[in-house]
Amino acid sequence: MRVVVTGGAGFVGTAVVAALRDAGVDVGVVDTLRPDVHRDGGVSARRRLSESGIPLVVADVRDLAATSLSFAGADAVVHLAAKVGLGVDLDDVDDYVSTNDFGTAVVLRAAAHAGVRRLVQASSMVVYGEGRYRCPEHGESAAPPRDEQRLAAGRFEPACPRCGADLVSALVGEDAPMDPRNTYAATKVHQEHLAAVWARETGSAAVSLRLHNVYGPGMPRSTPYAGVAAIFRSALERGEAPRVFEDGGQRRDFVHVDDVARAFVAALHGTPGGHAAYNVGSGVVHTVGDLATELARAAGGPAPVVTGQYRLGDVRHITASSGRAREALGWAARVGLREGVAALGPA
Repeated sequence: MRVVVTGGAGFVGTAVVAALRDAGVDVGVVDTLRPDVHRDGGVSARRRLSESGIPLVVADVRDLAATSLSFAGADAVVHLAAKVGLGVDLDDVDDYVSTNDFGTAVVLRAAAHAGVRRLVQASSMVVYGEGRYRCPEHGESAAPPRDEQRLAAGRFEPACPRCGADLVSALVGEDAPMDPRNTYAATKVHQEHLAAVWARETGSAAVSLRLHNVYGPGMPRSTPYAGVAAIFRSALERGEAPRVFEDGGQRRDFVHVDDVARAFVAALHGTPGGHAAYNVGSGVVHTVGDLATELARAAGGPAPVVTGQYRLGDVRHITASSGRAREALGWAARVGLREGVAALGPA
């Protein structure tokens, strides 16, 4: 099997490429080596792939000619290339939409022309918006949009729309409605929809893996588009305390990048046709404060500082049920949070 990985020189891509290679797959990489991701101009990524004997095509997936050429002879495509993170402000919106939505459209067109019949696309937990909630009195309830006055008053838990009581979070499954709360999330929803259209119109198989909070070796550094684990780690490397927003009680599912890589390998051999989506999480709930504490302990750095700051585009709680991936793909996470963070070592 020959698999081309778009964005294969990035954080998750590096782990996915290694896992595919270890599984005996013939792997190729397409990556634009964009400077907001590869601060050294892609020098280390080029060297790493060259030493591994993995061919790299430096191209933007929005370039149809280059992408089509790189897909020639491929049996499957793993599509990771994307602009990630919550974003800074609306000045990012056109870059997100162009890179993620238009980029995916070009990838799908090129894949169809190349005769590719299997696609695994990196989606995200952000497609759900807020997670699943219950009101102690009124039962299952959707969380309303975040209220800035409530947040400014330090009331971070979403309120029941009927009685105003704090809602209680629960695990979210793949059948939950999509409710994107920021630009990045909206592009991920659209990527999934495009993948489903591609699968239906070509008679192929497309899998969207809804990744939860990924951490591990190779996390991006010192960029506003990084995930929370990378942001905390960057602070510790500077000798600074991790700054935890809200009260640190935000519930998340932190999944190690090696487990994520195994999920992509499993997905290449799953779902015989059509489109399917799977949560990819550790299955264990932790808070953002827990993560900051574990990272500080492993790095030997200063204890986290809880700031009370907030971002309107964030969500309070989002934790995964990954039971569907376990049943359909035979995949389950193996690396616990403390073990995974400890392996990162000193900052």
